Amino acid sequence: MIVVTGATGNVGRVLVRLLAEAGEDVTAVARRVSSADVPEGVRTVSADLADPAGLRPALGGGADALFLVTPGDYLALGGNVRPILRTAAEAGVRRVVLLSSQSAGTRPLSPGHGMRALEDESEVRNSGLEWTILRPGGFASNAFAWAESVRLRRTVTAPFGDVALPVIDPGDIAEVAAAALREPGHDGRVYELTGPERVSPRQIAAALGDALGEPVRFAEQSRDEARALMAAFMPEEVADGTLAILGDPTPGERRVSPEVERVLGRAPRPFSDWARRNAAAFR
Repeated sequence: MIVVTGATGNVGRVLVRLLAEAGEDVTAVARRVSSADVPEGVRTVSADLADPAGLRPALGGGADALFLVTPGDYLALGGNVRPILRTAAEAGVRRVVLLSSQSAGTRPLSPGHGMRALEDESEVRNSGLEWTILRPGGFASNAFAWAESVRLRRTVTAPFGDVALPVIDPGDIAEVAAAALREPGHDGRVYELTGPERVSPRQIAAALGDALGEPVRFAEQSRDEARALMAAFMPEEVADGTLAILGDPTPGERRVSPEVERVLGRAPRPFSDWARRNAAAFR
């Protein structure tokens, strides 16, 4: 049995579907999850990773693999994955696939998500379980943050309009995760995952316009304006770390990685493909 945490998220939802379609016995875990959220035949368990003991019902009954993703607020509050990994090992899990972050490699000393992600990776490496670590860059699905402004005003508002990064389709992350959970040959691997090309916020606005069949305007924010908005819903150090990546990315953060193609045997999908498949959210 494969247990998927974060099962209602952008990656987890697709991963659950892929595993179920492949005939795997799957348990979907999230804080709030029901049978309406998953394919027929998938077991659901509502649990909070802040309470590892609450995972035991999900792991019972023969779980041998775990997809682990920790929510941002859990990390911000100082959560540690060690108790989760211990609970999993005690339940008989042999393999864990961790959804980490590119910043664990590019900004390991950042007081934001980079340092936290690196700490989680260290715990996974030292857990005694077989492990695979996924380090994706920015998600194409972050564009959902502009859904309301695109629907109402056909406008994308963001800082650093011409700074381009190789954002990745969450569906491609899910396919790599499914391979790592089901197939041999991924133990001890760290996969840096990106899309096939760099795209800027201005180009993202244009791609959304193409998907909708009408222009979407790009309006550039200042860094201070963007920071004020981010700080309203995330810790200040996380906001600063995010803006540093968006505005002054390192060579590693600009790099287009070959790992998706190496694992899946096909190129990752571009942002334009994601925009077409999700156009309904922006209409």
